[in-house]
Amino acid sequence: MRINKFISETGICSRRNADNLIDEKRVKINGKIVNEKGVFVDIEKDVVEIDNKKISINKNKRYIMLNKPKGYITTVKEQFNRPCVMDLIENNLRLYPVGRLDMDTSGLLILTNDGDFANKITHPKNHIRKTYEVETNNNISDKDIENLEKGVDIGGYITKPSIIKRLGKNKINIVISEGKNRQVRKMLEAVNNKVVNLKRTKIGNLSLGNLKIGSYRDINKEELNKIFE
Repeated sequence: MRINKFISETGICSRRNADNLIDEKRVKINGKIVNEKGVFVDIEKDVVEIDNKKISINKNKRYIMLNKPKGYITTVKEQFNRPCVMDLIENNLRLYPVGRLDMDTSGLLILTNDGDFANKITHPKNHIRKTYEVETNNNISDKDIENLEKGVDIGGYITKPSIIKRLGKNKINIVISEGKNRQVRKMLEAVNNKVVNLKRTKIGNLSLGNLKIGSYRDINKEELNKIFE
């Protein structure tokens, strides 16, 4: 098993963040610092450490959905002492967020210790749809909606077609199948508008439902399958 996959399977962090740990020389195999990201681990024999602490794979997979409030960073560890999403769940839950919601965005966030699942959700090739409820500071015209649905330039990148439903003069639902940094906000800026409230309500066909803000619950197998339908 590759070292970054091994680390993600322990529930420490995602594969991408595991690569960062390797770059920072914080990972050891059998007492030696790992210098290459492609190194393989014998899960039966090798001893893997992060920051000189032994880690091991958690065979009990867990998946939870959190209704993230505004003002929280989507990270496992926050170096500037800002509130992070891990402050909202039990200390003994060794999970990490799947993807990100920026500090000013609320709504559906999945946390897990299943590295393969997390990779399947976040990998661009899988085009997992995300649905957002967007409130803007100005009215959104029909022409704006037409342009957003076709794709707009968000700084040298043309977004893929999206699905939009009008909820009010300055409120829409938008469904996208890609995850560029602050994409929805940049899309609205491209049509001369500004997001004042942004909430993710669905990932695939998994819905946030009536989960209270700041609360979380386990996701069952049937719901997990909805993500990929």
